[in-house]
Amino acid sequence: MTSSAWPGRCRADRPGCSLLAALGTVQRWEADMPGLWLEEFEEGQVFEHEWTRTVTEGDNMQFSLMTMNPQPLHIDRHAAARSEFGQPLVNSLFTLGLLVGMTVNDTTLNTTVANLGMDKVRFPAPLFQGDTVRARTTVLTVRPSKSRPGQGIVGFLHEMLNQDGVLVASCERAALMKGRPAAG
Repeated sequence: MTSSAWPGRCRADRPGCSLLAALGTVQRWEADMPGLWLEEFEEGQVFEHEWTRTVTEGDNMQFSLMTMNPQPLHIDRHAAARSEFGQPLVNSLFTLGLLVGMTVNDTTLNTTVANLGMDKVRFPAPLFQGDTVRARTTVLTVRPSKSRPGQGIVGFLHEMLNQDGVLVASCERAALMKGRPAAG
């Protein structure tokens, strides 16, 4: 199953969804949450997330400085010009955060209990300021929690591609998810 079979996750009357609904890009057939309940995930399910985002110099500079990362490859255009890349690289931790963030609206908004971990984080190609990225998520595993009734663990593979379709980041993420509440 792909996300193209599902027209959207939000309704105009749901907090956090009004912008998307105002743009006319989303709807939700269930009123409770914009994210998916544990029971709505299936192994092999793929989400081609609609959001795209152009990464700016300001994004890269602000994130690098806020996290006290003075790496010239990120914050010094002249030094980066002398590197093998010839230009600044986008900070990889910003890239990872953006990747996961771009997936939330379609999958886990308000239905995540907690992130349990990220594994196999990779940056197979550089991401540069001015690149426009999109994200794709594949559900790897779904299982009920053994210790937390009504909750379960979903394993995701998140991938980020640039405007040319080149994979620039990927990670596997485990999230503790809420199960659908009992009716009534």
